[in-house]
Amino acid sequence: MNEINRAVKGTADVLPDQSDRWQFIERQMFETARLFGFKEIRVPVFEHTEVFNRSVGDTTDVVQKEMYTFDDKGGRSLTLRPELTAGVIRSVIENGLYAGTLPLKCCYLGGCYRYEKPQAGRLREFHQFGVECVGAAAPAADAEVISLAHAVLEAIGLKNVSLEINSIGCPTCRANYHKALKDYFAARKEELCETCLSRLERNPMRILDCKSPVCKEIAAGAPVMLDYLCEDCQAHFDGVQQHLNAAGIHYTVNPTIVRGLDYYTRTVFEFVAGGIGAQSTVCGGGRYDGLIAQMGGPATPSLGFAMGLERLLLVLEHQQTVLPTPAPCDLYIAAMGQAAALKASSLCRALRKEGFACQTDLCAKGLKAQMRFANKIGASFTLVLGDDEIAADTAKLKRMADGHEFDCRLSELTKALYQAKQESAIDSLTDSIIKQEGSKQ
Repeated sequence: MNEINRAVKGTADVLPDQSDRWQFIERQMFETARLFGFKEIRVPVFEHTEVFNRSVGDTTDVVQKEMYTFDDKGGRSLTLRPELTAGVIRSVIENGLYAGTLPLKCCYLGGCYRYEKPQAGRLREFHQFGVECVGAAAPAADAEVISLAHAVLEAIGLKNVSLEINSIGCPTCRANYHKALKDYFAARKEELCETCLSRLERNPMRILDCKSPVCKEIAAGAPVMLDYLCEDCQAHFDGVQQHLNAAGIHYTVNPTIVRGLDYYTRTVFEFVAGGIGAQSTVCGGGRYDGLIAQMGGPATPSLGFAMGLERLLLVLEHQQTVLPTPAPCDLYIAAMGQAAALKASSLCRALRKEGFACQTDLCAKGLKAQMRFANKIGASFTLVLGDDEIAADTAKLKRMADGHEFDCRLSELTKALYQAKQESAIDSLTDSIIKQEGSKQ
């Protein structure tokens, strides 16, 4: 196949027969966020490169190795967003949203871009859903954002997911921790990879997130941030746990979580699921109290999370989760002749206005071919329309599941289809009860 007819490496198409799964997840995400008071925000797919250098951190793998950066025709350095938090915070500052009613609660869904090795659940173009809560400093805010992530994962049907939390402190107590890390890693710096050697002086915490097997083994014995928390950070972390306990959300404290981006402070968390190899984290987030000030705005406490849709779908598939899908077609009208085709178009238009999914022939097929098509698309009912039916204003609705027919008038087709669907639902419920009773005997 010619290169022009292949998707770029690390990207993937969402085909029509896959889109229902995506749309279900997206609806559940936004509806759950709405229940918590979050409203959607949309930001550009590319930003000035400095937005990510200053926020994500120039010692992270994302900035050092993975960003798609280019100069535009005006000579400006731009970058396709590798994540959405930085762009959202840029928008908060530019539009003065920090000066409005706080906390500001916003959610988003969009594509992100990172140049890394494509693997299960991780592509170079991927899609993230996330939330940002701006202007809330209390531990209750951390617990609520975690609770929202938990509710989203429940709403989409994910099972066997565990929550892990940690605190990485504030700049004050982290300074002592950085010194301890430097002393620890300096004693074995000859074994560190080249990237981690450059991190040793600037940001030794990034070594804890290195993917190199050797660096990971060394990092396993490194000092733990929880042992260096200041009094305020310890009190905050205790408060988060108290709120999670009160909400009945089970968690474990994992002192190795640091997250992959430099803007995090205090609380960090991950939801972890099995079944997708090493890429087991399906949601990650935390607090970033210094980010708005770091990007030029006033000091404003903030926090959020993000979850990748591709990875969620991979886990759902592994767990063999059946996602609900809307009926693809309530009624297919098979038309015979030009007059019937025109009438079918008119009837479909009227039915669609009432919320019914309707289709009719667009390819001048014969009756048998139309009925085969109706069966392939999963039409719940069919109606054959010809000159006789138009003249008599009568036709038969055929229930495709069992061939049962309902008499109807074309002038009252909306009412007839509604009643037929109701009867089918009752019949289905009755059959289910009979089967259940039979299984008990």
